[in-house]
Amino acid sequence: MQNAPRDLQDLLEKGSTEYERVQTSTAVAVSRGAALTPIDELRHASAVLRPPQIIAIGANYAAHSSELSLRLETAATVFSLWPNSLAGHGSTTTWPADRTGQVDYEAELGVIIGRPAHRVSVADALDYVFGYTVVNDITARDLQFSEAQWSRCKSFDGFTPTGPIVVTADEIGDPQNLWLTTHVDGRLLQDASSGDMVRTVAEIISYLSQTATLLPGTLISTGSPGGAGYSRKPPVFLREGSTVTVAIDKIGLLTTHCREI
Repeated sequence: MQNAPRDLQDLLEKGSTEYERVQTSTAVAVSRGAALTPIDELRHASAVLRPPQIIAIGANYAAHSSELSLRLETAATVFSLWPNSLAGHGSTTTWPADRTGQVDYEAELGVIIGRPAHRVSVADALDYVFGYTVVNDITARDLQFSEAQWSRCKSFDGFTPTGPIVVTADEIGDPQNLWLTTHVDGRLLQDASSGDMVRTVAEIISYLSQTATLLPGTLISTGSPGGAGYSRKPPVFLREGSTVTVAIDKIGLLTTHCREI
């Protein structure tokens, strides 16, 4: 394909006509017998590579808020994640052991905005979604509860794995009808429905768009259900050699390997 978009961000910035061109070119190539590489033979990058913003929503499941003793505020808890934290499926995330000893996992549904969203209604909000992905919002709990903001504790290098792929909105349907799970070293630790969100995906998009235009490629991480390692007795934290897999049905499995340095 001539002048193919170099990544998802490029595709979204060029708009819907470019997406249609890619779809058409792909269909023609397949019909002509083009060789396809199986996904399991590819190395995964982050599902988004150059997002204009990574926005996270905190305390968006009642069970998670309760287990971390967080208040469910009238307004949404919103913070940013730093782009250096992005990582792909199958990657190894490292952190300095002298900076944190309480590294936790959080399964989250990631939402990718497809076109500029400004002051959109809840009823129309999902029309602005390009697709969905899996996010593991890895968090240094000891930093989180020692500071007044949540960005730094969640933005170590590699602390925001995303993937394994982006699934377009038409294939997902209702984003409040998805199941999220987390396994750490084979042990099931999170198991919940996106229908348990305090604020729906549509409500989150509408809320954020009232004060800032959400640009194409913006990634919104919509909060984690209960079952975090911090709240368990004894606590379950990610350690040297841990493997954590976050899964969301219709999207896939996002696996991260862990190393302390």
